[in-house]
Amino acid sequence: MENLAFLLLAAFPLMGSPGPVTVSLAGLGSAFGFRPGLPYLCGVMAGTVAVLLMIASGVTALLLAWPAALTALMVLALAYILYLAWKIASAPVGHVATSATKPPAFVPGFALAVANPKAFAAIGAVYSGHSIVADDLLLDMIAKLASLTGVIIVSQTAWLAFGATFSKFLNHPKTGRVANIAFALMLLASVGLALL
Repeated sequence: MENLAFLLLAAFPLMGSPGPVTVSLAGLGSAFGFRPGLPYLCGVMAGTVAVLLMIASGVTALLLAWPAALTALMVLALAYILYLAWKIASAPVGHVATSATKPPAFVPGFALAVANPKAFAAIGAVYSGHSIVADDLLLDMIAKLASLTGVIIVSQTAWLAFGATFSKFLNHPKTGRVANIAFALMLLASVGLALL
């Protein structure tokens, strides 16, 4: 039980800290609200769990050995993040937002999560740096997969809810626009930090 506590103490700050995916969830929540952001949230969760499975199975090592594929994935991710930042910054504000435009859905969320360099670094560090069941590799892998999936669900849902909480207070057009632009800029800044 103590090993699980150490894993969770490391996982929440590393995996739940601001980065391209978490900031996009907050920005989406702020621009569109919690319920409209659920399909995107589900895509992000599925993509992040896919990253976790790639790390646990060793597929990440194969991806890193193929630099052209990694570069292409990063370029596509950057292009999508730029598009997402624009979509968040330009999203309608206030009561008009609910009918004027649709937020990104499952597939864009999944794609961004799989292409997120911070996810590979944070999940890789937590997964490889901790052991829950020291004498049984299979049971250890299952326990880490279950625990880290729980961290993914809780932290990513919290970021969407955090952004959505702001949307309730940002019905004024000027205030809402400033908040949307601020979240878009934070998304772009988080990409820069993740790539450093």
